[in-house]
Amino acid sequence: MTGWLTRAESPDEVMRRVHSGMQCFVHGASATPTPLLDALARRTDLEDVTLCHLHLSGPLAVLDPVHVGRFRSVSLFTGPGCRVPIAEGRADYVPVFLSDIPGLFTSRAMPLDVAIVQLSPPDAHGYCSLGTSVDAARAAVDSATIILAEINHRMPRTHGNASVPIQRVTAFTVTDRPLHEHPIEPETPVTAQIGELVAGLVEDGATLQMGIGAIPNAVLARLMDKLELGVHTEMFSDRLVDLVHAGVVTNSRKPIMRGQITTSFVTGTRRLFEFVHDNPLVSFHGCDWTNDTLLIRKMPRMTAINSAIQVDLTGQVCADSMGSRVYSGIGGQMDFIRGAARSEGGKPIIALPSTAAGGTVSRIVRELSPGAGVVTTRGHVHWVVTEYGAVNLHGKSLRERAELLRSIAHPDVRGDL
Repeated sequence: MTGWLTRAESPDEVMRRVHSGMQCFVHGASATPTPLLDALARRTDLEDVTLCHLHLSGPLAVLDPVHVGRFRSVSLFTGPGCRVPIAEGRADYVPVFLSDIPGLFTSRAMPLDVAIVQLSPPDAHGYCSLGTSVDAARAAVDSATIILAEINHRMPRTHGNASVPIQRVTAFTVTDRPLHEHPIEPETPVTAQIGELVAGLVEDGATLQMGIGAIPNAVLARLMDKLELGVHTEMFSDRLVDLVHAGVVTNSRKPIMRGQITTSFVTGTRRLFEFVHDNPLVSFHGCDWTNDTLLIRKMPRMTAINSAIQVDLTGQVCADSMGSRVYSGIGGQMDFIRGAARSEGGKPIIALPSTAAGGTVSRIVRELSPGAGVVTTRGHVHWVVTEYGAVNLHGKSLRERAELLRSIAHPDVRGDL
């Protein structure tokens, strides 16, 4: 396709389409359209503009206190840039399953006037791609009246349900900048031991779901001796690439999308972005599809690896807040914990270090901190893993659970527990 560049505008010109009182979706993670958000922050004539989003990356000038009354962030899953605004009451948080977010847009329960996204350049047929983050952006661009885009020459063109026709884009600017990256976290003795224990639970032929961070990376680094693994996940990062290149991940036993990695978004480094670019092995879909429990349960030996902030002695898992202070979000943890539990041979796993704050605070606690949110209920929890062991709470009484969890807590706190 030729001639599309003649429609390009500056970021400030593009963002003139936003008017007071509008509700906007903002593309997230590595796809955060920073030049457009910066242009929006330069608008001093706006009031009561709502910005709905998942985890945003990079600088977030629109969340500066000077913009109170102009812009209000509504996090459906939050990240570092939104924690302080939420704590100070300048922004909002919606606790919601990741699988349910697209439905908020398509049903108009959360009606969108504008979708602010980052896209790949159009192909020969005039189709751009949502690139690294299809997740809720798929439903957003399908539901919003206006689409405002940053078309970035470095945004990967991804396969699956990621296409957006250039004719559907109301206005766009063109950039050639690096995507926001998330470097691999260094491994510690604690995360290495947790990785070893969790890897021991992964069977040949299993289908994996994992998040991002030191523990998932430690697990993936220890799966090189496994055979014929599959991946059906809401997201993945760099470490999975090594398993694909080594022939460990083949997706040959998946009954759905056999031979392909299925995901909703990716975040990591340039190496990851180059891996997913125009790669038919990786199929991106909306998070209402990837996180559908009825679909997840059909995967053989579905092994879901998720994290937690606290686990109490009854098995309640807090994963989105530190006390009443919002830290992240519900995300897809419950979608995959339940889906893995219903999978034949599946294993739902919660993995966490036994302590925080340099070893001074136990993450295995008698009771969750006041105000803490329960993301995975004690009725849904199965495997819990710390560096001191792996225990399965499914079918255990409250007394048995307490004894098992105490056995994997840090030795210094077992007496108190």
